[in-house]
Amino acid sequence: MTAIAFHRLLAAAPAFLLVASCASISPESKLRAGLIEAGLSPRMAGCMATDMADRLGLMQLRRLQSLASLRKSHMGDMTLDRFLYKVRALEDPEIFLVSSKAAIRCAI
Repeated sequence: MTAIAFHRLLAAAPAFLLVASCASISPESKLRAGLIEAGLSPRMAGCMATDMADRLGLMQLRRLQSLASLRKSHMGDMTLDRFLYKVRALEDPEIFLVSSKAAIRCAI
């Protein structure tokens, strides 16, 4: 690689990084959006997503996405206890534990 080509590549690197960062959405922001879509308040969803995204695996986060479809069939805000009831129905003790701890911390 010539010096000129290297300098051009180096000059273009920030643009590539900027595009790459915009192309992917963080799991936390996807989780926050899903919790809001499920019916939780934006404040509660943001607080819970911060805790939950770090502690749950990708497959567990995907299982939580199924809860977003609940809002479509039950219009109105979802109460926290109803949300945790639905999380428990996923039959994953770790998802329930992480979700309930996040809910308790964020409700206080």
